[in-house]
Amino acid sequence: MDIKEKAELAASLKKEGRCNCCQAVTAVMADDLGVSADTMMKLSSGFAVGMGTMENTCGALIGAALAAGLKCEGKATVRVTREMSVKFKERCGSVICRELKGIGTGQVLCPCEECVRNAVLIYGECFPSS
Repeated sequence: MDIKEKAELAASLKKEGRCNCCQAVTAVMADDLGVSADTMMKLSSGFAVGMGTMENTCGALIGAALAAGLKCEGKATVRVTREMSVKFKERCGSVICRELKGIGTGQVLCPCEECVRNAVLIYGECFPSS
């Protein structure tokens, strides 16, 4: 599956309510990361819940950052996640998920499916061979 197909699959998983934003992003990255989809779902569920307490964090972006950290084995994670955050904000207009505490901040809130799709595409831009 190429990155565009993965992005569409992730958006579909979210739209169907089969998983949260973070899980949708990481589930489609599992094969690229050498981790089972089940493991990624469990790992990203806990990670997203912990990070979700931050008012300026989107679950989809968290998933992409988690996948990036695994992909580069912790090396350059800060640089890559900063780059992803900038690209995500440029593409989505926001990094706040409407399902989190970002409601009421006055910032633009993006539709979750679109955020999930964009997070996967941005991951693909940072790791083109994925």
